[in-house]
Amino acid sequence: MENFEPVILAFCCHYCAYTAADMAGSMRLRYPPNVKIIRVPCSGKVDAIHIMKSLEKGADGVYVAGCLEGDCHFKNGNGRATHRVEYLKKLLDEIGIGGERVEMFAMSAGMGERFAQTATDFTEKIRQLGPNPVKAAPQNQRAAG
Repeated sequence: MENFEPVILAFCCHYCAYTAADMAGSMRLRYPPNVKIIRVPCSGKVDAIHIMKSLEKGADGVYVAGCLEGDCHFKNGNGRATHRVEYLKKLLDEIGIGGERVEMFAMSAGMGERFAQTATDFTEKIRQLGPNPVKAAPQNQRAAG
């Protein structure tokens, strides 16, 4: 596991988290290159199936990054996203994948440093957890389950 480099997916809302990622780049802040950013109109548009499919397809960790509480450009999308992520964390614990592989973060567009630190910290957390257990399951066993 020493050579394990996790695959991380970050669903980032267009108005805040994605802009924070852009600012981190403009500020030349470093964060792990294994964090793959997917821009979404609002964190509330990230459905549970998107996160579950990401894990099924081999992501070791997934996080949703949205606007600060009370500042969602779509009123309460970030609140919906938070509830979905909390639900998924419990579900993933129940099925043995581990809820700590999924997280929700809030940040504003001007928080480039927070974006870089969040990406770094989450990647390190997943590195400590090790590979996604779904990756180890044989393909035919997943289909049968």
